[in-house]
Amino acid sequence: MAEHLTTILSSQSKTVKINRLNPTVIIGERINPTGRKVMLEALQQGNFDLVRKDALSQVAAGASVLDVNAGVPGADEPALLKQVMQAVMEVTDAPLCIDTNNPSALAAALPLYQGKALVNSVNGEEHSLNAVLPLVKEHGAVVIGLCMDDSGIPKTAQERLAVAARIIERAGRLGIPVEDVVIDPLTLTMGSDSLAGRVTLDTVALVVQEFGVNVSMGASNVSFGLPDRKYVNATFIAMAIQAGVTCPITNPLVMEVITAILAADLALGRDNYAMRWIKAYRKRAAEVSDQSH
Repeated sequence: MAEHLTTILSSQSKTVKINRLNPTVIIGERINPTGRKVMLEALQQGNFDLVRKDALSQVAAGASVLDVNAGVPGADEPALLKQVMQAVMEVTDAPLCIDTNNPSALAAALPLYQGKALVNSVNGEEHSLNAVLPLVKEHGAVVIGLCMDDSGIPKTAQERLAVAARIIERAGRLGIPVEDVVIDPLTLTMGSDSLAGRVTLDTVALVVQEFGVNVSMGASNVSFGLPDRKYVNATFIAMAIQAGVTCPITNPLVMEVITAILAADLALGRDNYAMRWIKAYRKRAAEVSDQSH
C-alpha cells in the first residue's frame, strides 16, 4: 500500500492541503459554460456578475477550490479565461482549478495566478503530455491527469492504471513531484454502460494502492441521461470517497451531494466529534427556519 501523499494548492492568502486522512476537498464545478446556457450567454456578453455570484455561493456551500472554465465557442479563450479568473479572485481567496484543453489559454492564465494552481488537465495523449506538463513545471502548478490516451478511454481499470502510471512517470521526468499529480480515473455515465461506475471505483482503488496520489473526478458525469440524478450522484460520490477520491469536482449547491460528502467523511473518521456534520445540520435548520418566517 502506497503512502497517502499530500497535495498543496494555494492562492495569495489561502492554502488547501489534500490528503486521504483529511476531510474531502470539494472543487466547485459551476463556473463553466458547458451545458449552462445562462453562464454561456453571460460570458458571451462579457458579463461576469454570475461568475462572481457562483464563486461566492459555492464557497459558502463548502467548496474549498473553484474550477474555472471559459470554453465559449468562437471566443478568444486565452483572454476570456484571464477575465473569468480575475472576476473570481476579486471576490474569494479560494485556490483555483484552471480548466482548459487549450494550451494557449493555459499559458496565458498561469502567469496571472499568484499561488499554486490546479491545472485541469493533462491526459496520456502525446500531444497533451508535451503541451501541458512543461507549463505545469514552469509555473509550479499541480495537474490533474486523465486516464485516457491516444487509443481513447480504456475500458478496464488495469488499462486506466497504466495510463495513470505513464502520466506520473512523464511528469517525474520533468521534475514534477508525484504529489503534484492528481489522477482522474474518468467517470462515464451508467446510463449507457452499466459497468461505468464500477470500473471508475476499481480504478480509484488501484491508483491509491499503487501510487498513494490524490484522486479527483467529475463526479456528476456518472448519472448523465438518468432520472433523479442527485440521488445517483450522492451515492456514487460517497462510494468514491470510500474508494479513495479526495477532491471531487462537483456542485456543492446540491444538498444531497454535499450531505453525502459530509456523511462519508464522518463515517471514515475524518470529522472529530462530528463537529462538521453538526455545524452543517445547524446551518440547514437555520435556513429552513428563515424560509418559514
